[in-house]
Amino acid sequence: MPHIYSIPTEVTRVTKTLRGAGFEAYLVGGCARDLVLGRLPKDWDVTTNAHPEQIQELFEETYYTNTFGTVGVVTVDAAEESAKVIEVTPYRTESTYTDSRHPDSVSFGVSLTDDLSRRDFTINAMAFDSDKGHFVDPYKGHADLAARIIRAVGNPDLRFKEDALRMLRAIRLASELGFGIEQHTYEALASNAVLLEKISKERIRDELIRIVMSSHPMEAVLHMKHTGLLRYVLPDLERSVGVEQNQAHSYHVFEHLLRSLQHAADKNWSLEVRLAALLHDVSKPECRRKSPTGEWTFYGHEVVGSRVTRKILQDLRFPTEMAAKIEKMVRWHMFFSDPDQITLSAVRRMINNVGPENIWHLLDVRKCDRIGSGRPKEQPFRFRKYVSMVEEALRDPISVGMLEIKGEHILRVTHETPGPRTGWMLHALLEEVLDDPQKNNLPYLEQRVVELSKLDSETLQQLGTKGRARKNEEEAQEIRELRKKNNVY
Repeated sequence: MPHIYSIPTEVTRVTKTLRGAGFEAYLVGGCARDLVLGRLPKDWDVTTNAHPEQIQELFEETYYTNTFGTVGVVTVDAAEESAKVIEVTPYRTESTYTDSRHPDSVSFGVSLTDDLSRRDFTINAMAFDSDKGHFVDPYKGHADLAARIIRAVGNPDLRFKEDALRMLRAIRLASELGFGIEQHTYEALASNAVLLEKISKERIRDELIRIVMSSHPMEAVLHMKHTGLLRYVLPDLERSVGVEQNQAHSYHVFEHLLRSLQHAADKNWSLEVRLAALLHDVSKPECRRKSPTGEWTFYGHEVVGSRVTRKILQDLRFPTEMAAKIEKMVRWHMFFSDPDQITLSAVRRMINNVGPENIWHLLDVRKCDRIGSGRPKEQPFRFRKYVSMVEEALRDPISVGMLEIKGEHILRVTHETPGPRTGWMLHALLEEVLDDPQKNNLPYLEQRVVELSKLDSETLQQLGTKGRARKNEEEAQEIRELRKKNNVY
């Protein structure tokens, strides 16, 4: 019984329309590969012997904006995002690649086999006939999927000379899928690494992002280092290879950074945290000095590293806001976190340094740093206590500022003169609101301050003092709960 693949109706409608008009139509490339792997394709590509103008005649809404024949068939009502635009490309062959990225010209009117021969890797050189339910697989992509191998189609030197970005794509696919790279293909990565100089920074950035966001980024960066690609992607990172550290670390700087990155990936943390983990010690090589006791020191590496990180991300054309966030995490990753020696105000200053929106990401980077150093726990007791202090610093304080009425409003309503009585009223009101939050509305509070203003100062002070004591107890209880949550009571 043939295997049943889950394909959106919009995709099959496109292939059926092409075939109904007398043309061939196959799912091809990454979507065909993902169908074999049982993964949901992120996009759908169709290849056909129809030419671009013939494709456009068959569909109501299309666009055609490139010189490589690809027509976008728009299906905006598709239930799945991946099927809202289906790219349909004629079978084609390609001429020489003068810029090591794009063909100088393309030719249509060739066969499916010829079209598959120009593709990058065997696992991407399969075509699926969704009507008949069978694959066209002239380069044994199925076998390489089963063997978990990335292998270039034909001569890997030619494939990488045609498009140098394919070298990073090979490493990215290996890291996303958890595959190895076939030996001849791997050797060709090393012998052609210099061609990556011809690729735009934006394209390199996009592949780097996908590598960093994969399940196996540590292995991927090691591949880049071993093949010589790293010097064209992150040359500043390559300087850390073999740089010894002090006794607090189990690994050289480079391995420490890769292990930090891998921990962020294992935790499925954000791109910003992963890049900060990868780059947080990037400037240790230039800041390394020997102490009088013979220990290595790295004073100021976080300051220098933040500047180097900024330049790295600018060179790779990362968005300004994202780059600034990563730079902050590198700059402040050495924050002092011994809760027995710091005050809550020091924690507040650190939050101010990185911003409340970034403080938890900074703490995640510190966890990566710990695990990357060979420590067994990412959150020992002292760190958990620091986390509790951060939560305490971030929480909304229990104060008269929570009230819907303010001091100046009380003066207007009661016609009192400024003085301590206003503060006593506010604390008396706060106690009432803590008992019943629904009382925190302006009409009720205005009515109560008029009543309170008729009390003598001694009675009003007693009510205010009682309210202040209630406030302090409520705050103490909140802090106890925060510490209990973090297991630091």
